[in-house]
Amino acid sequence: MRTQIVVIGGGPSGLLLGQLLHRAGIDAVVLERKTRDYVLGRIRAGVLETGLVKLMEEAGVADRLHAEGFVHDGTQIAVGDQMFHVDFKALTGTPVIVYGQTEVTRDLYDAREAAGAPTIFEVEDVVIHDADGDHPHVTFTRHGHAQRIDCDFVAGCDGFHGVSRQAIPLDVRREYEKIYPFGWLGVLSETPPVHDELIYANSDRGFALCSMRNENLSRYYIQCALSESTSDWSDDAFWQELRRRIPSDVAERLVTGPTIEKSIAPLRSFVTEPMRWGRLFLVGDAAHIVPPTGAKGLNTAASDVHYLFEGLRQFYADGDSEDIDRYSEKALLRVWKAERFSWWFSSLLHVYPHMSPFDLKMQQAEIAFLRDNDAQQRAFAENYVGLPY
Repeated sequence: MRTQIVVIGGGPSGLLLGQLLHRAGIDAVVLERKTRDYVLGRIRAGVLETGLVKLMEEAGVADRLHAEGFVHDGTQIAVGDQMFHVDFKALTGTPVIVYGQTEVTRDLYDAREAAGAPTIFEVEDVVIHDADGDHPHVTFTRHGHAQRIDCDFVAGCDGFHGVSRQAIPLDVRREYEKIYPFGWLGVLSETPPVHDELIYANSDRGFALCSMRNENLSRYYIQCALSESTSDWSDDAFWQELRRRIPSDVAERLVTGPTIEKSIAPLRSFVTEPMRWGRLFLVGDAAHIVPPTGAKGLNTAASDVHYLFEGLRQFYADGDSEDIDRYSEKALLRVWKAERFSWWFSSLLHVYPHMSPFDLKMQQAEIAFLRDNDAQQRAFAENYVGLPY
């Protein structure tokens, strides 16, 4: 088999790139290790920056997003029993949209199937060959049968544990990492959200987040120790702890019920450089991870997709390789800004082990500065709604 682009990974970044390429008349084959149902079973964040929304529109898959997504003009920051509002629309002219990542992925799969664009599921033993040469190819097995695809370029959209980053030699790539000393215990419940905007809460017991997927599906998180497991937390224990970490008037309105999903996610900041090696490009989690604070993971992957798609479109339309040659430079410039924001916002809200009384006072002063200073709120809002591509 031959194609122009092999996209490794059938998650949202790989599917979005594939759909944009298809609409530009560029052939791409998407390879996915799991089944479609498995991919759609993953529960992920759903705060979409305007840049990602515009890419979905360009890909022709934004109708349901606009019909069912929740437009959020701001967010709530809670400290102890107090809460203040940061108005994104007033400060930047731009909102965000809450629309589940699962739904983004579903829309992209539906569009790809409707277009008859090839997606190959349940692939194993994927190997990228000759990425540093002029004629790369990808081999894999599917249901025990060996297959090969020759291509012009490979887009590695296969996540942190995928094969794409590992294909870049160790003496070429450099990795930067910070492991946070806590995780997020998250639950999904078929209950109405406690507020019509997200609530990010700082308390002396640890961080909490009140979020939502739709009008009757809520997503809640609390900071927990990395040593804990979901079996340590009954539903009642979770709800009681969440109430302790949010303002009392919000806690009184909280509607609880059985959880339908419960998981613990560790927090990590990670970047690999460069994001291009020869004809292999890394996209999204294959190249970088951010803490979920501020919802930059999917959105930063989307900016990678933007830079790579524009470069490939320019290359196939004009034979001009300038944008693909600068892909890593452009993507990393925005990646590091997103990493900074996620790191800063995490530092603002979480209780870290061994924080001194001075550290706690500095954290409180930083939150107060955000609450009281218009310029700081504007900088926060600009980062939250998404820096320009």
